[in-house]
Amino acid sequence: MAMKTRLALPLIAACAALLGAGAHADTGKLLLTGGVSTIEGAAGGGLTPWAVIGSNATEGEVGGSAYVTTVGTKDYGLNIYGAAIGIHDRYELSIAQQDFNTRGTGTALGLPGLHLKQTIVGAKVRVLGDAVLDSDTLVPQVAVGVQFKQLGSTGLDATLDALGAKRHGTDFYVSATKLLLGQSLLLNGTLRATKANQNGLLGFGATLGGNEDSYRLQPELSLAYLVSKNIAVGAEYRFMGNRLENAGRAAGLGDGLRASDWKDVFIAWAPNKNLSLTLAYVDLGVIVPATTASRKQTGYYLSAQVAF
Repeated sequence: MAMKTRLALPLIAACAALLGAGAHADTGKLLLTGGVSTIEGAAGGGLTPWAVIGSNATEGEVGGSAYVTTVGTKDYGLNIYGAAIGIHDRYELSIAQQDFNTRGTGTALGLPGLHLKQTIVGAKVRVLGDAVLDSDTLVPQVAVGVQFKQLGSTGLDATLDALGAKRHGTDFYVSATKLLLGQSLLLNGTLRATKANQNGLLGFGATLGGNEDSYRLQPELSLAYLVSKNIAVGAEYRFMGNRLENAGRAAGLGDGLRASDWKDVFIAWAPNKNLSLTLAYVDLGVIVPATTASRKQTGYYLSAQVAF
């Protein structure tokens, strides 16, 4: 916990300083081309990172962004807040704090009021292309990123230990974003190497039942259409690993820990260059179906971001 705090506080303080100073800077990035903030803090869509660098800063500039997000499904709630720094439109540092409310599931497990809290510290670097300047070529913007994730201690610690799941992990990813300005279209593909269960909210890995404690590759896809210069609509699909189900079967839970892919359909609106609002319909599949009668976790996603 001390290490997590030491990592989080400098980034939050730096972002706050940038946001205060950035209000006086006139940055040149086109509306929505810097993406919004993902649930993990990196710039991109709502569920998956893109190769774009967060904030409005262009080459030679430093900018910042901050956001709040709330997600509500049939059985769960998720609140997220975070911030990011964009440096010269090439480097990005981000931090996010997730608070997952288990609601009735926690009660069914004998843990009423159970919240799963995860801190994510990320870094991203653009290694190829420029989404705007190369929009008339076949060259995409490409970025590589890393996310360090730490799940807070809860009443589930003993369960995760029994399943062979850890409470910390690191994701690695590469994203390629292609902006077709003439067609008002943005395409993104991300390939993630991860051990996370349900994005890390249910730990990392699960060795019970003979599972290998190794990284697995999971693709993530995004498509966005610019209806106008400040409104975009689109969809995302994020593949999710399901190794926790095998561990659950070994523990006698059947398919009670089965996971599903995540997807959404969204609309993003930027009334000005410093503010963007995103509304989405999300489908997170089943999450701990043993306690939710295998109900699909569909619902809303609402996010607000300020950027300079």
